Amino acid sequence: MGAEEHRFPCDSCGSDLRYEPGEERLTCDHCGNSRAIEHGPWTRSQAVVEQDLIRALRAGLGTAETEETRTSTCPNCGARTEFDPAVHAKECPFCATPVVTDTGTSRQIKPAAILPFELDEGEARVVMTDWLGSLWFAPSGLMEYARKGRKMSGIYTPCWTFDADTHSSYRGQRGIVYHERKTIMRDGKRQTVDVPKIRWTPVRGRVARFFDDVLVLASTALPDKFRRTLVLWDLTRLEPYQPEYLAGFRAEAYTIELEDAFTEARAIMDRQILRDVKFDIGGDRQRVEDIDTKLSDMTFKHILVPVWIAAYKFRGTSYRFVVNGQTGEVRGERPWSPWKIALAVIAALIVAAIAGYLYAEGQIQVQ
Repeated sequence: MGAEEHRFPCDSCGSDLRYEPGEERLTCDHCGNSRAIEHGPWTRSQAVVEQDLIRALRAGLGTAETEETRTSTCPNCGARTEFDPAVHAKECPFCATPVVTDTGTSRQIKPAAILPFELDEGEARVVMTDWLGSLWFAPSGLMEYARKGRKMSGIYTPCWTFDADTHSSYRGQRGIVYHERKTIMRDGKRQTVDVPKIRWTPVRGRVARFFDDVLVLASTALPDKFRRTLVLWDLTRLEPYQPEYLAGFRAEAYTIELEDAFTEARAIMDRQILRDVKFDIGGDRQRVEDIDTKLSDMTFKHILVPVWIAAYKFRGTSYRFVVNGQTGEVRGERPWSPWKIALAVIAALIVAAIAGYLYAEGQIQVQ
């Protein structure tokens, strides 16, 4: 995904067009000219093609499914974003670390589909500012600093999605709770109580499930607490990959390879299969002793999803805020104000002391 592929000159003035979030068009900020993004005679489901996973893992993919990419790599967080030949130094959008561009190339699997931005930068900044305003015990200057801070970066982040048809046979035990009456001594008195017991019965069975679009974020640039939350996307709105959607934005190259991503996806599938098995066993309690799962029709695709990122240095420390470019969901790191926390603790102690004094005075008056 070389940078030259993402530049589209304006027919009126020659300036670069950019993709307008939420619209199917490119816009020129210089003269206001715009043009629609052209689509072929397809539906989304027909155009977003799945690829054979076994073939890709065993033999690799040919040049038709892969491409040479030029990226810059952040020495701090490891983010790999598209390389612009006209820029020789910049800040990493993920952690605000100064980065010297790297002219190295690598061959990567092409994106099959893209989830276009729905929120523009102004809308992303509003939801981020609202989120910052909801934080308790944040330093007073943080929101003002965020408002006046640098532009947010619109980045397409790479993901893998996996499909698989699974058939699982299992062995375990079904537990039925029953009660036995028992006489016990309590406070020197005999009492009759019902004691719960479990009757276990061996069971065997089969469950089947087709997994569609199990999503794994293909980047390690963000901490795991961010990666775990950036999985809620409406993938029915995927579009076949077209470079027009990247005009004015940047794209991150994947750093989690296909095989490692499938290992993560398989763990997600196994957790769901375990829930299916427990439901199938039924009863009041379940013990699962063994599950043997066969997978077939395994496919994958490489997709790009939209995020707005702001990395702020506040009092010498970097803080990152991520806004889902489709839903507006916000995740972020936040500083704590020791003064606000100390004042809150002091206030709580004062309130407790006053309440204790009033209670004591009331007791004296009653006596």
